[in-house]
Amino acid sequence: MRIIIIGAGGRLGAALAREYATTFDVRAYTHADVDLTDLDRIRELLRPLDFDLLVNSAALTNVDYCEDHRDEAFMINTEAPRVLAGLCHEKNAKLIQISTDYVFDGKARIPYQEEDEATPLSVYGESKREGELRVLGASERHLVARISWVFGPDRPSFVDQVIQRARQTSHVAAVTDKFSTPTYTLDLAWWLRAAWEKHLSGLLHLTNAGECSWQQYAQYAIDCCHQHGLALQAKRVEELKLSDMKNLIAQRPVYSVLSTATFSHRTGVEPRNWREAVAEYIKTHVIKR
Repeated sequence: MRIIIIGAGGRLGAALAREYATTFDVRAYTHADVDLTDLDRIRELLRPLDFDLLVNSAALTNVDYCEDHRDEAFMINTEAPRVLAGLCHEKNAKLIQISTDYVFDGKARIPYQEEDEATPLSVYGESKREGELRVLGASERHLVARISWVFGPDRPSFVDQVIQRARQTSHVAAVTDKFSTPTYTLDLAWWLRAAWEKHLSGLLHLTNAGECSWQQYAQYAIDCCHQHGLALQAKRVEELKLSDMKNLIAQRPVYSVLSTATFSHRTGVEPRNWREAVAEYIKTHVIKR
């Protein structure tokens, strides 16, 4: 199987490229290889290639930056996926487009199902939702996978930033009234594989199980570090309200937990709880640094 990974310089793309290269013929492209604002370059790069699957994990994900750069956000998050979807359709190849929990407004209090109405609050969310629609409209074979709070060994994420701060100071704080689910890149790589091997298409939610606030996520990470004897100054993560974050520009959904029931029903795979994944990540990739 021939696979192309777009966004291989990012946290998820790097993990996918590494994990899939052990089994498949993988070509991985970073931003230096292909700029998603250059649609002609995308066509020029991909048209001569033969491939069976393309995974687009690249996106403009800085939520606040997107608010002030709407055209750039829609070019990268909407128009580029549209072009990729069309190219894949021409080649009878499958596209897996990575999307986000930010397509929802956060007013729910139970996990979002794939069929729930998407009403994004931000330019970032709007551009990602429009990208979903372009991909799904190009071919019935394509898959849009919504994910949230991604962490993994290839690039620092929230959990790494918390641990680094806890090494340097006893004062660590995180938001306690915004909820979603951490998603481990190494788990996600195998869930995506299960999805395409089952020929899944359309919309699919893929995260670890459970839910938490940023504060609960940070506290658990610090607890794991102490359990393994990692020297940290901080022991307790103090609570912040989302309203305390005066530097934020874009509005965020306060509850964006995604239900993975559809994935489990159609593949027989039950994603493990986020706590188990975080504990493994810290033990395997943080403690040994």
